[in-house]
Amino acid sequence: IQELESFFRGAGWNVIKVIWGREWDDLLARDTDGALRTLMNVTPDGDFQTYKTENGAFVRENFFARDPRALQLVENYTDDQIWNLKRGGHDYRKVYAAFKAAVEHKGQPTVILAHTIKGYGLGRSFEGRNATHQMKKINLDDLKSLRDTLNIPISDAQLEENPYLPPYYRPEANDPRLHYMHERRRELGGYIPERRTRFAPPALPDHDAYQSARKGSGTQEIATTMAFVRLLKDLIRDKEFGHRFVPIIPDEARTFGMDTFFPNAKIYNPNGQHYISVDRDLLLAYKEDPTGTILHVGINEAGALAAFTAVGTSYSIQGEVLIPVYVFYSMFGFQRTGDALWAAGDSMARGFVIGATAGRTTLTGEGLQHADGHSPILAATNPAVIAYDPAYGYEIGHIVRDGLDRMYGGNHEDPNVMYYLTVYNEPIVHPAEPENLDVAGLLKGMYLLAPSTHPGPKAQLLASGVAVPWALEAQQLLAEDWGISADVWSVTSWGELRRDGMACEEHNLLNPEADVRTPFVTARLSTTEGPIVAVTDYNHMVPDMIRPFVPRRYATLGAVPLSWFARSSSSHTRARLIAPLFVLQSTSTGFTM
Repeated sequence: IQELESFFRGAGWNVIKVIWGREWDDLLARDTDGALRTLMNVTPDGDFQTYKTENGAFVRENFFARDPRALQLVENYTDDQIWNLKRGGHDYRKVYAAFKAAVEHKGQPTVILAHTIKGYGLGRSFEGRNATHQMKKINLDDLKSLRDTLNIPISDAQLEENPYLPPYYRPEANDPRLHYMHERRRELGGYIPERRTRFAPPALPDHDAYQSARKGSGTQEIATTMAFVRLLKDLIRDKEFGHRFVPIIPDEARTFGMDTFFPNAKIYNPNGQHYISVDRDLLLAYKEDPTGTILHVGINEAGALAAFTAVGTSYSIQGEVLIPVYVFYSMFGFQRTGDALWAAGDSMARGFVIGATAGRTTLTGEGLQHADGHSPILAATNPAVIAYDPAYGYEIGHIVRDGLDRMYGGNHEDPNVMYYLTVYNEPIVHPAEPENLDVAGLLKGMYLLAPSTHPGPKAQLLASGVAVPWALEAQQLLAEDWGISADVWSVTSWGELRRDGMACEEHNLLNPEADVRTPFVTARLSTTEGPIVAVTDYNHMVPDMIRPFVPRRYATLGAVPLSWFARSSSSHTRARLIAPLFVLQSTSTGFTM
């Protein structure tokens, strides 16, 4: 505890330690030569745990008896009195005093370090024992001990009637203790835990806010990372809603092109900027300000996720809608901080999680630790995550708009979700939004991007993210070199297609007399012809998520063909060239190479 205290003190915190209960006060007052204090300081934590699994006689012999002066302090104590010497975290008066001191302390944050006993009050079978988590039921003797420790007025007969279903105790309505608790809760602002979901519904950005995403990039090649950043910049400019966006960047704001936000949105610093920045002569120099909206937390993904959770739950905690937009190197999201993302989902946080420089081949220059071949698989394990792998700016626009509407439009039955978008570092020309775009299909997970008009045997190419241009190139090669007519589908979300398929299976299983539901991907592909080939810049497991729902022969290509750790610098070439070969091998018309 001394070492832990030093960490906080070194960081400028006020530290309050609650180590020993008030039963020790008399002993410490009589410990004039410090023998008892010395024993307390040199006894290992493991011994302190063991003491609470034994009895008073054991503590006397193995703790106090190690120094005759300390033993003399308890010579008039019975074993029961020694056993009743509590740790500070179980002395409600000292805990209250610690909290009171913390509240009254000004100018520093305060941490309270309290010694407690695992399983305190649950009896000898539980208290302080490593087997606590394996103990599934409490026996009758321990139940009685717990009752006695807590002074609960329940008789032995009541406990013995059914030890596995003991009665609950609730004080009478006129009990002064109950009155006191209600009074305190009213004074402190309400009961806890309490889930608050009422907030003033904001006016969401209108259709015009997404204009830049719909019009494409013209002749300029840009990555989907930049397409997203441009859209976010336009949304932040929205006069009614823009101030609600909170960009969170743990690292590499300039890599993502987000330095354009610095002059106006500014980086939040409650104390302002008190240094001369090295980039001060740049137009897009760092600007730190107490009114800033950007949380630029440094290389600190854990802190960034904590900020994301705080901002993403502000609609409930503060009654104020804020939209966290957490942008990070893709590999350092679900791979590195998946537990924190699970906690955010469990906290019903809402917001956008952007895995930038995604994929296995998009950032190989920085080493394989940046090459992400599997984050969509990890994301699929989090029930609060709606994961998309968009290829073009207009897809990103529709996904972001749908996310805002779901989370804060007030009409969706499950708004407590996080939209996870994977965006890439590979520059491509982004086309303008096609006329009659199948927006519903795009949001459900797939839509027909480029039907082939070439005569010949049919095939279906499914691709997502940066692999869509590769599929379009494969479509051209198949038509020109082998006379095969391949349609290209943009799969915006393998995870949502799988989620829909699983929901259909569950419905059909539990409702055998109802109309059979068909998964969206099954319905779309059932009306097509030819073999089906899927390609992504991820491991095969990503497109394999929909395999149970694909109606015909299905081949998947990935950027990690043999080893997850293999070098993948030529994966895009491999995927582009192998796709036609898979199609040729798979066609039912007998085509051969």
